[in-house]
Amino acid sequence: MEFFIAPFIVALLASVLALIISILDKKVNNYGDVEININNGKKILNVKGGDKLLTTLSSQGIFIPSACGGKGGCGACKCEISTDVGPILPTEKPYLSPEDIEKNIRLSCQIKVKKNLNLFIPEELFNAKEFSGVVEEINDLTYDIKEVVVSIGEESIEFVSGRYIQLVVPPYGKIKESTQRAYSISSKPSEKNKVAMLIRLIPDGIATTWVHNYMKVGEKLKLIGPFGDFEKSDSKSIMVCIAGGSGMAPFQSMFHDMLEKGETDREVWYFFGARTTKDLFFLDEFKEIEKKWTNFHFIPALSASLPDEDWDGEKGLITDVLDKYLNSKIDPSKHREGFLCGSPGMIGACNNILNHNGIKDIFYDNFS
Repeated sequence: MEFFIAPFIVALLASVLALIISILDKKVNNYGDVEININNGKKILNVKGGDKLLTTLSSQGIFIPSACGGKGGCGACKCEISTDVGPILPTEKPYLSPEDIEKNIRLSCQIKVKKNLNLFIPEELFNAKEFSGVVEEINDLTYDIKEVVVSIGEESIEFVSGRYIQLVVPPYGKIKESTQRAYSISSKPSEKNKVAMLIRLIPDGIATTWVHNYMKVGEKLKLIGPFGDFEKSDSKSIMVCIAGGSGMAPFQSMFHDMLEKGETDREVWYFFGARTTKDLFFLDEFKEIEKKWTNFHFIPALSASLPDEDWDGEKGLITDVLDKYLNSKIDPSKHREGFLCGSPGMIGACNNILNHNGIKDIFYDNFS
């Protein structure tokens, strides 16, 4: 019994100690008024010192992406700080490359605002906002993927297809703190008063458990964004797109947007990998796009199809299917670009196939 109780006591004491230190720091260390100069005077904030930079910025309506909600677990909240804010913390090191360190990149969730700061953030982050929404639809797409549609009422969201949004997850059950998770937007940019996401259930995942087991239609929630840089290029190159599971989301947005804007002269090959037919969804939707868009080709493939499944499409690993089409159907004499959305493992494997077939311009929407 002691074996199980001891770690719990240690964790509890650590949490209490951290809370005490935080309270004492705020009472003893009065940092007073602090100026934050963003992008050489593009925006100047006068704030009270003492809080984390990420939190301080969000309180002023400037939102830095943070898939983990500022808990130091994702490394997304990077910004360039030209002011000396002390040595790199152990919590930052796993997320900073040598190039990041050279450029004075730091994690805003780990830096405390103690003095005047000069920092640089991408200009598009000035367009990120916090939206109040209401859950309009929750649709079961497969046994572990739900489509969630959130209405943001009279508010309007401006984004480029391929971007993502942060869903603010409220406390529920045994989860006592609010957190955030990032999900690609699957709706079209022209649908300015709603945001759709495809959310796959992750075992013991805080956000996905809430979405799949607790979220209700009509529930109020918060969204923050848009964020990201995944998007189609402006070239006329052949688009070779690969996804699996909820990685469908940015491509669903992208292809409907292109169809709506009449960009159907561009050739697109969309490979979607799944294990069995239980993992497939939106087949009819993409077959309908094929009818309207002569240059659009949808290739779903099953890597573990069952003997009794009614399936006459491609079979095998998506990398093998991709390689076969690159060698037999997709014109190698034309410039081709790769677009990948999925897990790091899937992206790495498909990236190798694309490189092997001479495709060097590759864009990623990488998630784990």
